[in-house]
Amino acid sequence: MMTEVCAPLLYHDFMATRAEDSSSSSRNVGSQTLARGLRVLEIVATSEQGVTTQEIADHLGVHRTIAYRILATLSDFRLVLRSADGRYRGGAGLAVLGQGIHSTLRGVAESHLRELAREVQSTVALIVEEDDEAVALAVVEPPNAAYHLSFHVGSRHPLDRGAAGVALLSARRPRSRDSAAVREARERGYAKTFGEVEPGAYGVAATLAPVEGAPAACVNLITYRADVAERAVPAVLEAVRRIDDALS
Repeated sequence: MMTEVCAPLLYHDFMATRAEDSSSSSRNVGSQTLARGLRVLEIVATSEQGVTTQEIADHLGVHRTIAYRILATLSDFRLVLRSADGRYRGGAGLAVLGQGIHSTLRGVAESHLRELAREVQSTVALIVEEDDEAVALAVVEPPNAAYHLSFHVGSRHPLDRGAAGVALLSARRPRSRDSAAVREARERGYAKTFGEVEPGAYGVAATLAPVEGAPAACVNLITYRADVAERAVPAVLEAVRRIDDALS
């Protein structure tokens, strides 16, 4: 009798375990597919020249067929577009995804960033906090500059390095484990670093006033020249003030 009673229970437990394992496996596969799709979208959106199917396959380390399927799915939703030259570029659907508070921040800040870039003849950016990273939401390069540093929208680096990261950390509530750089930036109202993200480059950053529903953000300048970084501080702070006024 014991065997007759327990066998169905054991069978039920076995099948339940198999179903759970199968569900977990499906979730893992789904997560991997989603992660690949988001990674491809990021690569395409930040590429100035567009990318080919083979380049996507190389980036992901997958077969060309898998890369093609991901691009085709993104194309179906108009998130990417295949141009006549066979290269994929950002599609109109990206504009829909870009709506909301990030779009508001970028739209308000860009004219002031252009003015700042022109004044200091250096690349400037609007950087936002995303988890434990500083992410470029808008990047403006100086017009007619003899030379300047360049990086893409979507570029990111850890918050614990670079002027933007230090500035964003300084906007948080003070903690005992804050670095000396964060404490100094909090005290003087801006952060200044050297060679922490780009070797040999100076960074200057100051945070915007908090905006409800928006991530912490800062204006960041990057240059190879120490004298430019030094004299750009007042201009960066003035740009922040103007953006704050426009957002208030």
